[in-house]
Amino acid sequence: MVASSERTSTLGIMDKLNGPWHERALWVYLAIVILHWIEHLFQAAQIWIFEMPRPEALGALGYVFPWLVRSEVMHFGYALVMFIGLVLLLPGFRGASRGWWLASTIIQGWHLIEHTTLQIQAIVGTNLFGSPVPTSFLQPFIPRPELHLVYNLIVFIPMIVAMWLHTRPDQDVVNECTCAAPPLPKATAGLASA
Repeated sequence: MVASSERTSTLGIMDKLNGPWHERALWVYLAIVILHWIEHLFQAAQIWIFEMPRPEALGALGYVFPWLVRSEVMHFGYALVMFIGLVLLLPGFRGASRGWWLASTIIQGWHLIEHTTLQIQAIVGTNLFGSPVPTSFLQPFIPRPELHLVYNLIVFIPMIVAMWLHTRPDQDVVNECTCAAPPLPKATAGLASA
């Protein structure tokens, strides 16, 4: 019989990411997503609570790297990293959680198309709708900070539902990773339902 550590060392990176490393990878990915959320919420507070002019409301990073936040590179890069993470971790999901994770992946795919369009406009120097700045498809209807806050929200909600379903104790037989929480002992289980 092959020892567990020997078997793990012979797995490819995708098998590890969606097997023995899946839980750790999900936590790292969630940390990245939450840091991005903090940035969006910081910018929202600057606009709606502190009433900063929108061009000056650049989030926390904008205080340190205003040129980076004003460029499309950082926004495109994050949208790409987010999409790649969703795609790489998708094979580890089974059952109902897979549908939710896939929904998040598809929505982020659209979000990436929007950021790709913004990046192309910045490179080429020609903007949609005759705008003086790069403009996404829905930006004529919803201001950019609000639009991207909504995009991130509608990607985040199914992602969190997927992670919650994926880590339920009854999923340990469905998943090929260790993400599912162990079931409560019978004595404790009765107390938890009371």
